[in-house]
Amino acid sequence: MIKFNIEGTIDILSDLSPEKIIKKIVKAVAKHEKVRGLHYVSFIIVNNDEIRKINKGYRNIDRETDVITFALIDGEEENIIPEELGDIFISYEKVISQANEYGHSVLREFAFLVTHGMLHILGYDHQTKEDEELMFGIQEEILNKLKIYR
Repeated sequence: MIKFNIEGTIDILSDLSPEKIIKKIVKAVAKHEKVRGLHYVSFIIVNNDEIRKINKGYRNIDRETDVITFALIDGEEENIIPEELGDIFISYEKVISQANEYGHSVLREFAFLVTHGMLHILGYDHQTKEDEELMFGIQEEILNKLKIYR
C-alpha cells in the first residue's frame, strides 16, 4: 500500500478532487507494479515560478516544467523500494496550459502527470527510446484502466 499527502496550492485544482484522483492513481500504480508493504509519497502542487526554481536548482535547467520527481530509489538498487518513496512536484499552471495545448481535459493532464511522477518515483525513466516506450505504455495502460482518456 502506498499512502500519500498533498501540499501546496491544491485549491486551484479543487474542482478536480485532486485527492480522489491521486488516490485512484496511486492504488492503480501500486497494483500494476505489485508494490508490497507500506510506503509513503508526497505530492506538492506549485506554480510555474516555484517549479522553475526547483528545476534550475536541481537540474540546472532554467525553465518551468510540468512535473519533477525526487525519488529515494537509486537506479542501481533495483527491486528495493524504500518506505519513503520521495516527493513529486506538479505545476498546476502547466497542468492547465498543457491540457489546452494537447486538447484534452485538465483532469486527464493532472492524472497523466500524477501517473508519470509515480512511475519515476518507482524507478522508471525515459532516457532511451526503449525506456520511453515502456514507461509511456504503462502510463497509458493505467490511465485507460481508470477510464481517463485523452
